[in-house]
Amino acid sequence: MNSAPHIIKDFDLALAELKNDVLTMAAKTRHNLERAIQALLGRDAELSNSVIADDDEVDELERVIDKAGMSLLVKYHPMASDLRFVVSSMKISMNLERISDHATNIAKRAKKIIATAELIDVTLVEPVYTLADELLRDAISSFSDGNGVLGASLHVRDKELDKLYKAATAQFGDRIEDTQGRSQEYVHLIFIVRSLERVGDLASNIGEDSVYLDRAKDIRHMSRGERELT
Repeated sequence: MNSAPHIIKDFDLALAELKNDVLTMAAKTRHNLERAIQALLGRDAELSNSVIADDDEVDELERVIDKAGMSLLVKYHPMASDLRFVVSSMKISMNLERISDHATNIAKRAKKIIATAELIDVTLVEPVYTLADELLRDAISSFSDGNGVLGASLHVRDKELDKLYKAATAQFGDRIEDTQGRSQEYVHLIFIVRSLERVGDLASNIGEDSVYLDRAKDIRHMSRGERELT
């Protein structure tokens, strides 16, 4: 009896399950980031605690994806696009885990800010978060849809996030000098926008992995013009 069809079916199912796990991890990661910012803006310490606790779920998914990816590599020896898919999935899960860590760090700093008197300047975080979330959303879509063009666009758009981060950091730095007794809260805000800037970097990494998956091209060290031609 020829077992090849059975093996191919098992392989296809394993690939589908791997993609589903990555997308589940991505959804949880993005949700954690959203709730961390909601906790900060809404002064909700209980929500901050939920974000911190739920990071364990993301960590577990990374372990599941890493184990599944290694199993696929060893058992089936995938080639070409299938190999790229397995490798990209494992790399993307690492970036998602780091993004969730940043969400946790934001939630922890939010708790410290919430414990003090209300600080109106926390709203300056919103535009930085909005752009970081858009980059993360599109990074996930570029992987899910196999959209290398969208993935390649994230690097340039991340530069806009860098500008917002620097502007917010400068504003918070000025407040530290001008505000009596609130310097620690502004330091927390500086670290929060720094985490959001790193989310953009990690989303851009996911976009690069999506380009590699879609077109078998490594664009990490390409110029802007070269990226646009991929």
